[in-house]
Amino acid sequence: MSNVSALPLLEPDAALCCPPLTERPLTAEDAVRTAAMFKALGDPVRLRLFSLIASHEGGEACVCDISDVGVSQPTVSHHLKKLKEAGLLASERRGTWVYYRVEPSVLAAMGQMLGHFKAG
Repeated sequence: MSNVSALPLLEPDAALCCPPLTERPLTAEDAVRTAAMFKALGDPVRLRLFSLIASHEGGEACVCDISDVGVSQPTVSHHLKKLKEAGLLASERRGTWVYYRVEPSVLAAMGQMLGHFKAG
């Protein structure tokens, strides 16, 4: 019997994290949630891990495929845990390996929040 389970999909009309910064000021709750995401990505190793996973074929990567980022394996695990705690990654254990993927709404939410800026 397999222990592999499908991750739930977001509804197409699911609300994204936060409104565009130019639309209205963030609420205190939105600011806390958004700051946690950007704080997690503020570390170069975490940003690199996030990029490796997001750009990996199929949109997910086995931890065995993303461990070579110039730090020890325990440090990689620590950074992956921080990204997961910030809501940026989902993980799934398959046998002895853990597979990571970027949460479906994360890139869209970040793009929506930052993408509406117009230089004056």
